[in-house]
Amino acid sequence: MLQPYLVSSIPERQLTEFYRLMTEEIEDVAVFFLDVNGVITTWNRAAEVIKGYTAEEAIGQHLALLYTEEQRQQGWAEHNLRDAARDGFYKEETWRRKKDGSLFWARIALTALKDHSGELLGFSKITLDLTDHKLLEGCVKEREQTRRVLRAANAGTWTWRPDRSEVTVCENFLRLLGRQGKEATLALGEWLRFFHEEDAPRVASRLEAARDQVPFELEFRLRKADGNYSWFFCHADWYRELDTDPWQLNAVSVQIQSVKMAEQEVRAAMAKLRDADVRKDEFLAMLAHELRNPLAPIRAAAEVMRRSAHEDERLRRTSEVVARQCDHLTSLVEDLLDVSRVTRGLVELNKSSHNVRHILTDAIEQATPIIQARGHRLVLTQAPQAAMVWGDGKRLVQVVSNLLNNAAKYTPPGGQIELTTDVSDGMLCIAVKDNGIGMDAETVEHAFELFAQAKRTPDRSGGGLGLGLALVKSLVELHAGQVSCSSDGPGQGSTFMIRLPLGQAQEESREAPLKPVGRQRALRVTVVDDNTDAAEMLAMFLQAVGHMVTTRSSARAALESAASEPADVYLLDIGLPEMDGYELARRLKADAGANDAVFIAVTGYGQESDRAQALRAGFSHHLVKPVAPEELLDVLRAVR
Repeated sequence: MLQPYLVSSIPERQLTEFYRLMTEEIEDVAVFFLDVNGVITTWNRAAEVIKGYTAEEAIGQHLALLYTEEQRQQGWAEHNLRDAARDGFYKEETWRRKKDGSLFWARIALTALKDHSGELLGFSKITLDLTDHKLLEGCVKEREQTRRVLRAANAGTWTWRPDRSEVTVCENFLRLLGRQGKEATLALGEWLRFFHEEDAPRVASRLEAARDQVPFELEFRLRKADGNYSWFFCHADWYRELDTDPWQLNAVSVQIQSVKMAEQEVRAAMAKLRDADVRKDEFLAMLAHELRNPLAPIRAAAEVMRRSAHEDERLRRTSEVVARQCDHLTSLVEDLLDVSRVTRGLVELNKSSHNVRHILTDAIEQATPIIQARGHRLVLTQAPQAAMVWGDGKRLVQVVSNLLNNAAKYTPPGGQIELTTDVSDGMLCIAVKDNGIGMDAETVEHAFELFAQAKRTPDRSGGGLGLGLALVKSLVELHAGQVSCSSDGPGQGSTFMIRLPLGQAQEESREAPLKPVGRQRALRVTVVDDNTDAAEMLAMFLQAVGHMVTTRSSARAALESAASEPADVYLLDIGLPEMDGYELARRLKADAGANDAVFIAVTGYGQESDRAQALRAGFSHHLVKPVAPEELLDVLRAVR
């Protein structure tokens, strides 16, 4: 029983009743007393409910019993008692521990009890359980934080309750749609009318399919208050508070209108780039074709000059320069056309089995002029075993010759070029190494890119267009191979390497070169080309070697003169106006009785499909401008 001096103004009878009410009747407020050392001396019924300890368990225990483990280690019970003894009271709101280890949010008031002389007699403590209030306060703060996050992210939430067929839309979502007001609850049908007519059926279908508690993600357009539509990305998942509660679909939708606009701009930019790339390739193809036309008469004129200059040394040397530079221009044109074919996916491969030694021999033959002109020493080291590859022989020769030409161009006069082959792990490795100008790391990284070139030097004024290595990479990859390059730096030379899968180990049949058949005789040749210079120069060249040549500048003129001036050989340009060379060949055979004549297509179009089309039209041969003089003469020698 409390001593009278604790509440001296209250009569003892009333004090006894107060103690009974405190310990037996008060159920919502824990009230208990402690001695001067903080040991619990009384414990009411509410303390049992709130704290979980019975009076027998609590009385006699130190106040620290009611603190968390962390608070006990920090000495908070003793700290609070000291503050109360010094200041008369101590108040705080904090987490306290129950007997079962669970925590509750407590508001406490620890008061020091003293007599009239000020001597400390003990402490009283009142504790309120405010856990529900704290959780509610946390929910309010969390909800406000969620609002701030949604506003910052241009997002909103909506909840679908299938049991009531209702959708609740948050305030921020309504704001994004340009609508005022607090949280709104709509019928499902009314909510679906917010969606774009193309998206509403899809959203309704996903909602129906989601009834099995399957989460989903979706993009859709929603109508704003001004009638415009905005794109949103939605993630929706199912939730319920208790097992007995109905399921509800909680969805978060983020406005992605700016992202969609950026996507459209990127797609438009990519489409423009693709169109520009296509136009660039078409331009390269047309440029290469058109350049072939003037090259044809230049090449023929150079050959005429060479064959006519029996005693004039200056004329002979001049014709050789013209022919050599024309060949160089022709090589550049071929590279341009090849790049266009490869980048447009139009390159055609004639694959068969090839002996690597034959490929190297042909490639060296093609590269020999530039190697000799620059005084280089070529060292060839081949793998001891025979190696076969499956691919297009002409294209593989082009790959190796391009690497040799590249090494020659970037190696100062008198340098050394090494061509080696090796076989391992089912792969053929071909390496071209030089002791030339070398490359820095950046040049190595971009060496195989289109139009990439090392820095030009004065002795390399005759370099190419930066197409050769790009063609090498594309052609090797079309053969399921890989390319690489390396260099120790400027002035340290370079090494280019290609790896190709080995093919069947069988010798391929190499086509025998055209051989003269019988004694060469003068032929009657008709040249049809709307390029007058090209026709005249080709005629002069053929006349210089003993043939009888007439020229026609149109298909109509050729048809009109065919009966009166029959020919043994017709050299027809394909790109003629009014009637192309294919049709002209058919008409000459059908209408002019030229069935026994030999038809040779001379054209700027050199793809395999062009050759096949020429053969179908009745041509015996297909030559690409500018025609190499010896190639044309070989064809004519084969004509009986």
